Amino acid sequence: MTAGNQSFKCLIKSKNNTPELILKLDTIEWKGKIKLDKNDVQLTIPIAKDSDQTYRLSGKPTVNGYQGFGYDPKGNWVSWNATLSNKIDSLLTHDIKKNAAKDSLVSPKMTFPYGAYGWSEKPKQGVFLVKNATLWTNESQGILQESDLLIENGKISAIGKALNAPNALVIDAKGKHLSSGIIDEHSHIAISRGVNEGTQSSSAEVRIGDVLNSDDVNIYRQLAGGVTAAQLLHGSANPVGGQSAIIKLRWGVLPEEMKIEGAKPYIKFALGENVKQSNWGDNAVTRFPQTRMGVEQWYMDYFTRATEYGQNLKSNPTQRRDLDLEAGLEILQKKRFITCHSYVQSEINMLMKVAEKFNFKVNTFTHILEGYKVADKMAAHGVGAASFADWWMYKFEVAEAIPHNAGILSKEKVVTAINSDDAEMARRLNQEAAKSIMYTGMSEEDAWKMVTLNPAKLLQLDHRMGSLKVGKDADIVLWSANPLSIYARAEKTWVDGILYYDQAEEKIQNEAIATERNRIIQKMIKEKQGGQATQAAKAPVKRHYHCDDIECEVE
Repeated sequence: MTAGNQSFKCLIKSKNNTPELILKLDTIEWKGKIKLDKNDVQLTIPIAKDSDQTYRLSGKPTVNGYQGFGYDPKGNWVSWNATLSNKIDSLLTHDIKKNAAKDSLVSPKMTFPYGAYGWSEKPKQGVFLVKNATLWTNESQGILQESDLLIENGKISAIGKALNAPNALVIDAKGKHLSSGIIDEHSHIAISRGVNEGTQSSSAEVRIGDVLNSDDVNIYRQLAGGVTAAQLLHGSANPVGGQSAIIKLRWGVLPEEMKIEGAKPYIKFALGENVKQSNWGDNAVTRFPQTRMGVEQWYMDYFTRATEYGQNLKSNPTQRRDLDLEAGLEILQKKRFITCHSYVQSEINMLMKVAEKFNFKVNTFTHILEGYKVADKMAAHGVGAASFADWWMYKFEVAEAIPHNAGILSKEKVVTAINSDDAEMARRLNQEAAKSIMYTGMSEEDAWKMVTLNPAKLLQLDHRMGSLKVGKDADIVLWSANPLSIYARAEKTWVDGILYYDQAEEKIQNEAIATERNRIIQKMIKEKQGGQATQAAKAPVKRHYHCDDIECEVE
């Protein structure tokens, strides 16, 4: 037996059905105390004969002994384990055998992530040659018929006809369509526990990048919908929310590895009903601001304080840091960029004027359902838009939304994207883009850019993604049909040249999930038949967050 940094030899024996513990070090023997209760063991072990200094340990049986945690004589937390060399007593072996029976069914295999659709081995970059596909380039070449594309070292290395690559896995895509991956400018997936810090007017010090959840199955589901990248945003409970995280949907990696290297920093701002708390109930009347005019005044105060903070830093670089104002200063210095939740034209116009007063630009208005009313002013300011395709009438300030919004903004030369703000809608952003063709007569290519190249521009990542161009990241989707069709399915999705989703592979994974589910059920049945206690199943709560969700997951 080893406890902390000390080792003993132990003898556990039964006398009148009561266990006794005898310890031995060299030739010296002394007694300790042991208590066995079902599958638990508790030990009190003097460090030497006649010593009043003791280890206090507890643990559980393993297949070949015991292990657990406890305290050493100085009160330090230690781990311990005891390995059986000879089984000489029925009392000792009873629980061991019972515990070993628990593992008689096959144990689960480690996957990345550990759960449904996890990889037994993490996928790696490969060399892929997709031949005879219809290529939606989003470049000056437009849509290329029956063309080839080569993926090497995580990049698009060649585009053309009759390409050859001896080491490549060749995919015949005749009759199918190949495009760059969908980019969701406004998402709340893969965030742990909640998206709002609504108790104060600014939570600019909060960082979504600190609470990424790379095990969220919505990552996999959205890969199956052709999404390859997303901006994960704070909610809209306050004028200034948290700093966003821009990720690629790298399924099975660690949270930090999802972040896009070198992506510029963004932050969430918000306007409207959520901010002034008019839809929070009668008791939400104490936090400033409570009116749309108050929101404007709050922004003026915030950027005035951020300006003063910057001036004080110059004169006294050692002054105490203020992480809230530091984010505001980064905006003023054009080092951090704003994505602003917005609806009503008066507020959209207001924030642009506030920004111009402090000599910076708003980067993106998201939702922006009254953007069509101020599209000319937005174009003059240089701000982009990330809109819903046809959501309206879900709250009062959306009453004047129209499905022609995205088309009108685009005609006014505003860089316009279609976003989701919803884990389910994100799996169908290709169909959301198609709606503007119906409502406004937008061309198919321009509609497709609203979920690919345009969000890349809004995130200042269009030099790396958003179109099929040699040298760009191989974030690519192979579609079964025209990607704007409701019948199109993403058959394969690559991120950085790694095949993260394959419709054919998914069938195998579904079979593996069914097998694992049956294994667990059989194990539960065996435990119940062996007399183990039962309890009702408790499914963990996994919310689909939106901008206005104040509640969080409670464990």
